[in-house]
Amino acid sequence: MGMTSLPTKRLKILHVNTVEIAGGAAAITRQLQEGYRKRGHQNWIIVADKQTQAEHVLKMNSDKYRSRWARACITAAELLNPIRGKFPGPGRLYTWLRLGLGEPKRYLSILRGLEDFDYPATWRLLELAPDAPDIFHLHNLHGDFFDLRVLPYLSQRFPVFMTLHDPWLLTGHCAHSFGCERWRIGCGECPDLSLYPAVRRDATAFNWKRKAKIFSQSKLYVATPSQWLMNQVEASMLAPGIVEAQVIPNGVNLSIFHPADRQAVRRMLNIPSDAKVVLFAAAGGRLNPFKGYKTLHAAILRVSRISTISNLIVLCVGELLSGNNKLLVEQIGRIQLRYVAFEKEAGLMARYYQAADVYAHSAKVDNFPTTVLESMACATPVVATNVGGLPEQIIHGENGFLAPTGDSESFAKLILTLLENEAMRRTFGENAADTAATAFSSDRMIQRYLDWYLNVLAHTTQFQGSENPTTLSANYV
Repeated sequence: MGMTSLPTKRLKILHVNTVEIAGGAAAITRQLQEGYRKRGHQNWIIVADKQTQAEHVLKMNSDKYRSRWARACITAAELLNPIRGKFPGPGRLYTWLRLGLGEPKRYLSILRGLEDFDYPATWRLLELAPDAPDIFHLHNLHGDFFDLRVLPYLSQRFPVFMTLHDPWLLTGHCAHSFGCERWRIGCGECPDLSLYPAVRRDATAFNWKRKAKIFSQSKLYVATPSQWLMNQVEASMLAPGIVEAQVIPNGVNLSIFHPADRQAVRRMLNIPSDAKVVLFAAAGGRLNPFKGYKTLHAAILRVSRISTISNLIVLCVGELLSGNNKLLVEQIGRIQLRYVAFEKEAGLMARYYQAADVYAHSAKVDNFPTTVLESMACATPVVATNVGGLPEQIIHGENGFLAPTGDSESFAKLILTLLENEAMRRTFGENAADTAATAFSSDRMIQRYLDWYLNVLAHTTQFQGSENPTTLSANYV
């Protein structure tokens, strides 16, 4: 769209996301916030899980708006936190106190399999913001913190932009359907209720219809990072609520993620200069249900069996390690597995990419992963599964390789091809860095969103302003 000639305006933008730091959605939200601030725009991020002391990040706490009785039960439940999770009893008692006793009607809905939208702080977003925003920009909305029923009201009064980082808004409960196509026809008869976010019983048809009703009464500006996800959006129950949609690829901060002297970086990280290094990164590490660590593990074992590599190190970054542990080391034959705690510092995360020979992304499902872009920007070629929007990032045989999902044998062969061929690895890395710089820079992403905001504000008069919705019932839909 030719929008670069639009007049500039100092905007006030309010982002909403589940968490402040962990995960790709949080990384993109932070990039946008920082980029807008540097361009003179005021903007804030509202999250359920605030993880730093940053003043521009505001915590959304629905518990303080619940009934006096519910708050008393929550206080009682919190007394169990020191022993919760150590054995089953306290966890069940915590849930019963907080929900079963504190909010029995809400608890019954959850037990029936309904997605829980009972988060009253959603209706007080304007109270949380330091100033009335010109733009609402919503990111990940699952994670037990947001009431989708506010969307019709909110989108009548403000431009509401939504960036989908996964397909959750299109389904009756899951963030990824793993090939199930029932989201196209109304869900119901769900093949896997345990998929995140899990539900207790199959109310997926009701959940789907409720979302469809909410969206049909909303006016939304929807972005996806990949054409793959946009194709699904256009075929979904979200489509009737869309005023305008754009594919805006995720960006990567090239001032942080860039090529570097591999040997110098390895010295900083205590990695031997002669080692072959494969990197895997995911929030939650091996336990992330979407990232397919088992495929990578099987592939690495196969690489060890069929190759002559004597010093192979696999870095798994993002692990949930107990206590103050930052590193767990496991030796399997010639392979050293280093499990590294989640790294929130982007500069240090960049070093891991710069130190690696290959980045392995063995996801079962994915959209447009920022980790792949970060690795490419650091000139580290990627071997990834051919899922979601990954073919829109990786050109097979030019800047990386794509393997069939779950095929550890193919994955192993492609990793080994790069590990054993230095010239190919260097060429692929250079091509990857060029692709990241020309197509996936954060500056490019930031400007496209800003141009879109300004275009909507310049050509739309439908919005009714910043009347506070706190007097309305959450049963608007």
